[in-house]
Amino acid sequence: MQLGKRLRQLRNAQGLTLRELADRVSVGFTYLCKIETNKLEHGHSPSNRLLESLAQELDASAEELILLADRVPPSLADKVHAHPEAFIALAQLDDQQLNRVLQLAGAAEFDDAKSLGGVCR
Repeated sequence: MQLGKRLRQLRNAQGLTLRELADRVSVGFTYLCKIETNKLEHGHSPSNRLLESLAQELDASAEELILLADRVPPSLADKVHAHPEAFIALAQLDDQQLNRVLQLAGAAEFDDAKSLGGVCR
């Protein structure tokens, strides 16, 4: 799923207009519209701070929005830096193996993976 599509879903679920949400996070509504329609110019992606503000206003996961913006959330980056061997091993698993690992880790209800890029189906 793309960031813009997810933001629109979240905004509509909260019953907010683009202008209302833009006012709440202190950005121009045209900028927010460009994010939602994936029409931002190259190099003008939203900052982590804005994504965190949007997540807070939309009662959503900041980590999800940051991942959908093709970034690594700081909390995950810290874990990757602390345990690179674990993440290298995870990256080599196929979807079925990864699902088993998630189940063992207590993340059996990982349906949100689809919204995080469809890693685990």
